[in-house]
Amino acid sequence: MATLYVSPHPDDFRSLLALIAAEFCPSSNLKTVTEDPPASLNARSRPTLLLGSGEGDSVLSGSSAVAWYLANQGNRSGIDTKQQSQVWQWLSFADNELTPVSCAVVFPLMGVIGVDKKLQQSSRAELMRILKVLDQALEPRTFLVGESVTLADMAVATAVLLPFKYVLEPSDRKVLTNVTRWFTTCTNQPQFLKVLGNITLCEKMVPVTPKTNAAANAKAANPRPAVDSADATANGPPKTEAQLKKEAKKREKLEKFQQKKDMEAKKKTQPLTEKKAKPEKKELGIITYSVPTPPGEKKDVISPLPDSYSPQYVEAAWYSWWEKQGFFKPEYGRKSITDKNPRGVFMMCIPPPNVTGSLHLGHALTNAIQDSLTRWHRMLGETTLWNPGCDHAGIATQVVVEKKLMRERGLNRHDLGRENFIQEVWKWKNEKGDRIYHQLKKLGSSLDWDRACFTMDPKLSCAVQEAFIRMHDEGVIYRSKRLVNWSCTLNSAISDIEVDKKELSGRTLLPVPGYKEKVEFGVLVSFAYKVDGSDEEVIVATTRIETMLGDSAVAVHPADPRYQHLKGKMVLHPFCDRKMPIVSDEFVDMSFGTGAVKITPAHDHNDYEVGERHNLAFINILDENGLLINVPPPFLGMKRFEARKAVLQALKDRGQFKDIKDNPMVVPVCSRSKDIVEPLLKPQWYVNCTDMGKQAADAVREGRLKIIPDHHLKTWFNWMDNIRDWCISRQLWWGHRIPAYFITVNDPSVKPGEDMDGHYWISGRSEEEAREKAAKRFNVSADKITLRQDEDVLDTWFSSGIFPFSIFGWPNETQDLNVFYPGTLLETGHDILFFWVARMVMMGLKLTGKLPFKEVYLHAVVRDAHGRKMSKSLGNVIDPLDVITGISLEGLHALLMDSNLDPLEVEKAKQGQASDYPNGIPECGTDALRFALCAYTGQGRDINLDVNRILGYRHFCNKLWNAVKFAMNTLGDNFVPSEKAELCGEESVSDRWILSRLSAAVGLCDAGFKAYDFPTITTAIYNFWLYELCDVYLESVKPVFSKAEEDSASQREALLCRQTLYTCLDVGLRLLSPIMPFVSEELYQRLPRRRPQSDPPSISVTPYPNTEEFCWHSEEVDRDMEFIMTVIKTIRSLRADYNLTKTRADCYLQCIDAATVSLVQKYSLQIQTLSYSQAVIPVPGNQPVPGGCAVAIASDRCTVNLMLKGLIDVEKEVTKLMTKKGDLEKQMEKMKEKIAKSDYKEKVPVKVQEQDADKLRQSQTELEKVKEAVDNFRKMM
Repeated sequence: MATLYVSPHPDDFRSLLALIAAEFCPSSNLKTVTEDPPASLNARSRPTLLLGSGEGDSVLSGSSAVAWYLANQGNRSGIDTKQQSQVWQWLSFADNELTPVSCAVVFPLMGVIGVDKKLQQSSRAELMRILKVLDQALEPRTFLVGESVTLADMAVATAVLLPFKYVLEPSDRKVLTNVTRWFTTCTNQPQFLKVLGNITLCEKMVPVTPKTNAAANAKAANPRPAVDSADATANGPPKTEAQLKKEAKKREKLEKFQQKKDMEAKKKTQPLTEKKAKPEKKELGIITYSVPTPPGEKKDVISPLPDSYSPQYVEAAWYSWWEKQGFFKPEYGRKSITDKNPRGVFMMCIPPPNVTGSLHLGHALTNAIQDSLTRWHRMLGETTLWNPGCDHAGIATQVVVEKKLMRERGLNRHDLGRENFIQEVWKWKNEKGDRIYHQLKKLGSSLDWDRACFTMDPKLSCAVQEAFIRMHDEGVIYRSKRLVNWSCTLNSAISDIEVDKKELSGRTLLPVPGYKEKVEFGVLVSFAYKVDGSDEEVIVATTRIETMLGDSAVAVHPADPRYQHLKGKMVLHPFCDRKMPIVSDEFVDMSFGTGAVKITPAHDHNDYEVGERHNLAFINILDENGLLINVPPPFLGMKRFEARKAVLQALKDRGQFKDIKDNPMVVPVCSRSKDIVEPLLKPQWYVNCTDMGKQAADAVREGRLKIIPDHHLKTWFNWMDNIRDWCISRQLWWGHRIPAYFITVNDPSVKPGEDMDGHYWISGRSEEEAREKAAKRFNVSADKITLRQDEDVLDTWFSSGIFPFSIFGWPNETQDLNVFYPGTLLETGHDILFFWVARMVMMGLKLTGKLPFKEVYLHAVVRDAHGRKMSKSLGNVIDPLDVITGISLEGLHALLMDSNLDPLEVEKAKQGQASDYPNGIPECGTDALRFALCAYTGQGRDINLDVNRILGYRHFCNKLWNAVKFAMNTLGDNFVPSEKAELCGEESVSDRWILSRLSAAVGLCDAGFKAYDFPTITTAIYNFWLYELCDVYLESVKPVFSKAEEDSASQREALLCRQTLYTCLDVGLRLLSPIMPFVSEELYQRLPRRRPQSDPPSISVTPYPNTEEFCWHSEEVDRDMEFIMTVIKTIRSLRADYNLTKTRADCYLQCIDAATVSLVQKYSLQIQTLSYSQAVIPVPGNQPVPGGCAVAIASDRCTVNLMLKGLIDVEKEVTKLMTKKGDLEKQMEKMKEKIAKSDYKEKVPVKVQEQDADKLRQSQTELEKVKEAVDNFRKMM
């Protein structure tokens, strides 16, 4: 018999949940006990379920575990895996969302915890918010999961039990109609009534008179806030000694707490003594630039730098100055762009973002990479143009404006008419369309804004029209009636990129625009067609049963023995007098289903090809709005998914329905409208891509076009070698209207044409030109020609495909076109390799005879820190501006409320945000974000972006800031740098080393930019500034400056050191500038100039360091310093081991040979300074070292001997170490016992096991070090 231990308290909802679950499990043969479970069961809390009667039996502890077990026994945890997952989700919702906030509101009323009115009010508001989410979820449902009470209802109902009894007043319940209805339904179930009795709902929220000692029952309100202990009830069982001791301790704590409260109350009654006003504390790092600076004027660089780095201060005022000075224009610094530049030309066009768009991290990555490359090329002295632009985004923009019209004026586009609607779109574009340009400027993008283009501008529209006409006249563009991806909501064909593939594991109800109820997908319906003139039937199956109304054949495999006798026979359509042939086709999979397939050529891509091969009838049963046409009553005029139900019922009525079962499938969903995409036969314009695709593939094969990284080549060739023709018609109003006209000839000698006959379509730059061309084609006078322009517009990718040359005025021979086309580089994400890159290559070759660029660099796709795709419903879509300026968790939550997510998705997204950004996103700044994105590009196809790493680069900016401030202070106000950076031969070993490292960094950055290897660049810069300049050089030269005035030799050494330091700052900032433009400009402007009269005004147009000028890299110097740093680190490690924090000790370095002795002597000042040693004494290997030293081996060439004698109390240190040794041994013993338990491997999660193993290893290492230290100390005693 099983035993259930519960609390007797009437309001202990956790125990009540277990009791209700038990009522739904009548066969459980359960004994209920209202006392603590025996100590031997090791149960943490009630409810606890003992399965059996002895101590070796299974024990379940906690309401979730107990309730799940009991509900599962009573078949109340879901009928299948899907429902069980949903039940578990609601159980988690009850536990993590509802319970804590319910307790925070109710417990003060019950006297369990003290009353904090402000906290109680905020908790009550939070409770109402969560219940409103629940209310929306319950709107279409009677119960939470399925059609009857499940554990989901039990858990959520008991979680809201106390609020309904003590908090939710009638006015609240009026707002929560669905929750109240559902709660009443649940609590009136017999099983609930048996446990809870009749519940009286709250009339007014007032303090509650406890029915038992609730305060004693409530353990902490969080994390398990249940009132789950009934030990304090007067009639409870006698307490054990352990329980009494525990209570005594608790009382003692309460008394101390009360005394503290009394003292605080006493203080309040005493007169206040005047306190000194404390200076107001500023939030760390938030410093703003407050010097009045008109836009475009240079920022103040005379005032001293703030104490610490602040993005808000640094990023102020620079961009407008850069822009006004014309630094971003290719004309800067030259008389004319047509003048030959020996350094060359760099041209790149931006992947035009959608005019409706808002910046996301994908844009930020694209712009960080592109701007870094542009700035680098500009600093190399090339004629540099990065051309901005914006895409008109046909579908996206039309949808936005249509929604706005409906929301504000209750109108659709048809109410306005085409011309007026297009005016509305232009109006919206002019008001909102440049938002993304402002965001790009915030990212520091050095674009030439005077050349900004919009794909609907007259210049680009003219190029689009010209491209269509030329390709149509040549026959490359043609008209054809084929299946397209159709969105009934948008009334338009959409491209493949706008179709989301939604994977379903089985039966799923999906929302569809225009339908009140969700529509069923993920099922396979089997039904029979009767064979004509026979009693036989052929069973077929489909996931779209409504399409059977458009069937025109049944297909079987020619080798299938089951259907050999039916070849040439017909089957009868059950709803009309259509006879359909049974055709043999090898596309049929004999092993799937019955091996017979229904064929609907007008509504399925595979069936279309079968229809073409067998010359079948193409019966279109859907109009553009998704209503049924060409079908018999009662289906005629029905909406497609209403027909789905009607057809299924009609088949059942006729006895031809066979079966319905779950079927994993992929449903095509329109990314814009969320409608289900229908394959629909439509006459459209197509581009013949066969020859163009071959040319594009050959360009890469022959090396004329380079794709980087080369792992994308396989995909490129696979797509280009198997390219299909491209449908370019879109049934929209916003976009480039197709310049094609259907011809009607008003002459009896010319027969009327049909829409599908290309001979009757003409294209022209104007109606007059088209009329002249038509008259010439049909050999009639122009007055006999009537023209009708195609209503459709061109696919947005068509105008994007000619973007690299349309922006320069093609087809006109402009100066810009001659100078900047073909471009140098195309940089974009690999996800649009075909949709955009391939089309630019094909159309560039076709229309200009030239490749539009020489290289394509494809960057990775940004994902979140966990590797998940960015998705609004996961709450992981982050606006880069929020990373730049920072945002609170509440602010992130608020953004979700403005989205189109449903309430449950909002809650899920909030949980994701709270998990990833518990304290919001700190202000990181533009420079840190750009640096992080560039550093991440080495991850391959995907980037898992962790905001904490971006914050790390903000700290790097602060380190830079402090280093430059310290260095400028060291240089002094009167420092004058030499006109050229060069070696004089007198540099110290530190100077020679840091200049070697600087030259190495220059070489790495140069190679990195040339190879698009951004992680190499960021690592080189980061290591140079942080680990070489700051950590080593600046520390090692401090003694040089401290004794600079002692004599002329010291002065000379300090002067050389200052020149070296200046070179490092100047070159280090220039290396950094392309990636971190703001902080590098701010700090560079504070440095003196080598040639003040002729040096460029901004770091952005200063030459980028090159290996010809900075050619001081020495492997020998690097090798020597590497050895010296090993010695220094060994000394530091020894000092740490013996806790020598401030005391300096003599250091004897025992060297293996004379060369090592000489090297140590050469670097003795650096070793002494960086290891905080008193004196550094090299000792040849054959000479003894004084006693009383701690010893450590630095390398095979050198042993470190640190003199400790007389510096420390040896006995005291030994005593401390012996205590530590004992503690470590105890910890290790405890951990070994834990790991040795028989059920450890089964019960403990693998992650925890790994952590335990690590802890044990660390303790073992620490113990060995302690023993070694004790031995060393004892030698000194």
